[in-house]
Amino acid sequence: QVQFVESGGGLVQPGGSLRLSCTASTSIFTSMAWYRQAPGKQRESVATITSGGSTNYADSVKGRFTISRDNRKKTMYLQMNSLKPEDTAAYYCNGDVFRWAWGQGTQVTVSS
Repeated sequence: QVQFVESGGGLVQPGGSLRLSCTASTSIFTSMAWYRQAPGKQRESVATITSGGSTNYADSVKGRFTISRDNRKKTMYLQMNSLKPEDTAAYYCNGDVFRWAWGQGTQVTVSS
């Protein structure tokens, strides 16, 4: 069973930036994704990355978020720029197609 530890969240003002990290307990060579879940809403995928590094983004974050991965470090990142209040959510990482147990996530709050 793979375990994920997400980190890097926090409170940031609108227009600010954060960099999230996700470390897996073992090497993963499949497509991965960052997800987020805002209060009262369903969890949604915001960015995906294949094992080869190809990326895809939800329209709501395109041009502002950048997903990347370092397979040697078993770590995936999400660089978030130009943050908006609507980006406020708990952020999680997991597989894109096949998913393991969810980690605890990291909270991102965008507020002035």
